[in-house]
Amino acid sequence: MILAVFASIMLACGLFGADTAERVSSAGFSDPGSESALVETLVREHFGPQTPDVVALYTAPAGHTIDEVAPQVRAALDSIDPALLQRPIETPWTTLGKSAMLRSDDGTQALALVYLAGDENRRIHAFTDIEATLRVPEVPTRLSGYSALATEINERSAQDLVRAEVISLPLVLVILVVVFGGLIAAALPMAVGVLTVLGALGAIRLLTEFTEVSVFAVNIASLLGLGMAIDYGLFLVSRFREERAAGGDVAAAVTRTYATAGRTIAFSALLLICAFAGTFVFPQAVLRSLGFGAIAAVALAALLSLTVLPALLVLVGHRMAPAPEQPRTERFWGRVVGAVLRRPGAVALAAVAILLLLAAPLTGLRLGDIDHRALPADSSSRATVEELTVRFPAAGSGINAVLRGDDGPPQSAAVESASRAIAAVPGVRTVLQVGRADDIVVFHAFLDATDRSDAAADAVRGVRALEPPAGTHVLVGGDTAATVDSVDSILRYMPWMMLVMVAATLILLTAAFGSIVLPLKAVVMAFLSLAATFGVLTWIFCDGNLAGLLAVSTGPIAAGMLVLIIAVVFGLSTDYEVFLLSRMVEAHHDGADTTEAARIGTIRTARVVTAAATLLVIVTGAFALSPLTPMRMLGLGMIIALVIDATLVRMLLVPATVRLLGAANWWSPFARVDHREREIGLSAVSR
Repeated sequence: MILAVFASIMLACGLFGADTAERVSSAGFSDPGSESALVETLVREHFGPQTPDVVALYTAPAGHTIDEVAPQVRAALDSIDPALLQRPIETPWTTLGKSAMLRSDDGTQALALVYLAGDENRRIHAFTDIEATLRVPEVPTRLSGYSALATEINERSAQDLVRAEVISLPLVLVILVVVFGGLIAAALPMAVGVLTVLGALGAIRLLTEFTEVSVFAVNIASLLGLGMAIDYGLFLVSRFREERAAGGDVAAAVTRTYATAGRTIAFSALLLICAFAGTFVFPQAVLRSLGFGAIAAVALAALLSLTVLPALLVLVGHRMAPAPEQPRTERFWGRVVGAVLRRPGAVALAAVAILLLLAAPLTGLRLGDIDHRALPADSSSRATVEELTVRFPAAGSGINAVLRGDDGPPQSAAVESASRAIAAVPGVRTVLQVGRADDIVVFHAFLDATDRSDAAADAVRGVRALEPPAGTHVLVGGDTAATVDSVDSILRYMPWMMLVMVAATLILLTAAFGSIVLPLKAVVMAFLSLAATFGVLTWIFCDGNLAGLLAVSTGPIAAGMLVLIIAVVFGLSTDYEVFLLSRMVEAHHDGADTTEAARIGTIRTARVVTAAATLLVIVTGAFALSPLTPMRMLGLGMIIALVIDATLVRMLLVPATVRLLGAANWWSPFARVDHREREIGLSAVSR
């Protein structure tokens, strides 16, 4: 009954979420309370949009000029439904004041600047309605602009999800068969993983009814849902086979499994949920939606592992082979941990030195936003953006600067002074006055560099650093300014996210282990993993090392992806720490000294933790094949973090530091906690 009910609900969620890809957004990375957002509101209210949503680049056929094909182009543009437009389309033939800026010097190319109506999401979706119309027959056409780029990113992201699942699922099944030595045991975590993905898709679809949800949230929810469900299934099925090997029947083995490992899964999920709850402190809608999606995926993975999986074990558990008495992997890890515990100081020093070496490039970390560089180098949209920057500066967003009077409209002298000062900022090509309204004057500064590039960001900071004329102040907006503000906002709120994650982890682990030292050590280990992971990512994506081999674009790391990877890596680090430390605490509680507890805990969890990390590497590794740079960075980041954490940190550094700390591991300021309460806490995390 339980199996049928939950399976039906998850299938219904999958059907409900079938159109999720059409409802998610590539927008929402800006801070709605920022200076650039205020400028966007002021400019739109008084003068309409200044940044085109779509830029169409028309090239005349060989031997012709662009003016000779103007009638065909204009006819196509005139056929677009005016209800979709915020203002008339600008072309060299309709906007005489900009005609020279919208036509190439050799007369073979021209631009059409399209301003769509509605909010950001509506404008992105409206692009699909006009794309075919913008492409004029027999006139080579290339499309760019925010809406065009966002649409391509959405489409490629959806393809990534399908590709990742097609590649990862068969490989995961093969590895599970090898780990368990049988198809039935391997199929159970897979079944729970598939149901979790369907449920996560429905959860994301439901979220789109209440808040803006990033296109990447679908991929993240699917990745985490599948990965964590399979990981949880691996832990539970492994423990079930151990209980069967101990002589229990199926019912007794299931009961014992869920009284121990089942509680661990619930505790693990709670830790991950707390880690992702840290994203709620950010004002960006996208980051909050990523947090909601990740939490839904983890919660579903745990829920189905605690409901559907035991039902499956009861039905088919009698057909599974019990676990071998002492797997060869345990003998291998026994030798490894023996060597670690004999020389804990040397091992800890070497491990920390390697982690710090990997983290060293982190000093060169640069943050940015998702822009045209997220697309692969062979993307037509990306190439068009780069060409437009050079040949048609009018197509770019540039800088919108609002001069506002403190006590009324700015005087003419102040307006002239501000215009000259902005034009003198390095990186500014030319400045135009857009218009006057009420107590504001709006300027548009065209830049030499591509929007959101480092040079463009420097120009924004240069304009903001100007001393405004007396009695006025200057506000700066535009796409690049929005990126600068978003990055600054993320950095400003990042300590609060860290505080939420660390506080939740310390409270939960202290309650579980009855020790304050072990939770503090777990947090330190998680930050070491994070530092090493981002050091490697900086070395690749910012510094350009191996960029050609990995086919990734060099440049700033998207700040939103930084937040996401921090939450995932921190959560998984403490997650694996729970499984390892719980065995150590359990052994110590049963009478083992510190050295023996470290040995027992490491040996009994090494095989399962290594297998779980391997499975997650396979799942996330499929995303490393994505042509989108942010998704490839996420996939590579997860692989790097998992490899570092499951080997160097979890199996070497943790037992070494436990051995070095000795009796201090078990110290707690709550020493008078009732023995029975402590025993209950330990049972909640024992495997």
